[in-house]
Amino acid sequence: MKILKRSLLLLFTILLLIVFYNYPKLNIIAGYSSKMTGSSVFLAKRDIAFTDSTDTNFSPINLAENKVDENSKTAKSSAFGLLTRKSVYREGFGNVLLVDGVELDENMPKPKRNSPNNLIEFPYGNAEPKDSVFSNIDYNRLNTTVTSMFNDVNKTRAILVVYKDKIIAEKYDKGFDKNSMLLGWSMTKSITSTLFGILKCKGKLDVYDKAPFEEWKEDERRNISIHNLLQMNSGLQWDEDYNSISDVTKMLFLTEDVTKIQIDKPLVGKPNESWNYSSGTTNVLSGILRKQFKTHKEYLDFWYTDLIDRIGMNSMVVETDMSGNYVGSSYAWATARDWAKFGLLYLHNGNWNGDALFDKDWVDYATTPTPTSDGWYGAQIWLNTGNRYPDVPKNMYSFNGYQGQNVFILPDQELVIVRLGLTKNADVNNFLSEVLNSFK
Repeated sequence: MKILKRSLLLLFTILLLIVFYNYPKLNIIAGYSSKMTGSSVFLAKRDIAFTDSTDTNFSPINLAENKVDENSKTAKSSAFGLLTRKSVYREGFGNVLLVDGVELDENMPKPKRNSPNNLIEFPYGNAEPKDSVFSNIDYNRLNTTVTSMFNDVNKTRAILVVYKDKIIAEKYDKGFDKNSMLLGWSMTKSITSTLFGILKCKGKLDVYDKAPFEEWKEDERRNISIHNLLQMNSGLQWDEDYNSISDVTKMLFLTEDVTKIQIDKPLVGKPNESWNYSSGTTNVLSGILRKQFKTHKEYLDFWYTDLIDRIGMNSMVVETDMSGNYVGSSYAWATARDWAKFGLLYLHNGNWNGDALFDKDWVDYATTPTPTSDGWYGAQIWLNTGNRYPDVPKNMYSFNGYQGQNVFILPDQELVIVRLGLTKNADVNNFLSEVLNSFK
């Protein structure tokens, strides 16, 4: 009997230790699942069964059990019944993951939104585009190339190819269409960066100014400029690992204010000499944008009035954290067509059908390689200067996001190519080169 009791005690102790050491991971698993489930169901209007089979159907996130309440617009996810996380959807703000012990401000004013223009055809409005046939395109080859991206390996959800402002190819996976909102993940970083370009071109901000944080004025961090932050080259410590308990997973799934977590990080390198990809840096930039406005309402409105709705990306919603800050690193949702509009804005050097949001100088700045990035990165925009895609022009640049979200801009070819998916393992170099080879 004593041996049995000791064995049971030992087993119980082992189980306690397993739970203790894995509890933080359960928090991330349940948090991710709750956040994505709520956004998919209430923002993107997909049902929970479809969401469980797609957005949250990968290890270890698929270990969580998800439930939604349509009346309260909440999503709850439980990890083995040991830990449950809750998120709530609010119109205008998207879905926000709640943090225990923190109250959500229910009186925050909603951002101002404009109605879509359904009279003018895409891309300058939201009416259906007229059919356009170009004699220099092999459409059979183009459509074969696009179709090849839709399989269990590539897991593509949407592809849109725009040439000279005309859609020449458009395809969606089963369950998705032109109205489906898709998460851009880190393509949101390019949205955040562009807002700085807009302020710069209005003469309201100098990107070479020092970052405006009192916390940095008494140490070497005082030398960090907004420019360094835009280029991910501040020298601040940051761990961007989505497969562990890291700085980025803590920020996205355990923090009520995403703009603050990297502010407290020490320098581990020198500004302008230490490129390190960091979602924390982008949310610091979101915090700097907040400092440009007298009221929080002005900050919330600015993202839509001066960029998103201004170019007719009316489907787009950038979600906030619990404190009402836009999660500028990760949480913009939009249709494939609206993501294409963002690419076209850059293709046209900031001029949107006669409305100048920024100028070519900003495009040149944003696509200038960051020192020590091996030609891969500009100001929150990915570059091909370092020959990442060897069969594609080196002056191509792109907005990229987790799990294979891409908007590719090819200036010389007058092309914007959108690819949205659930895996980054697709052979993008071959796909892009085959699209180019479709032109005679």
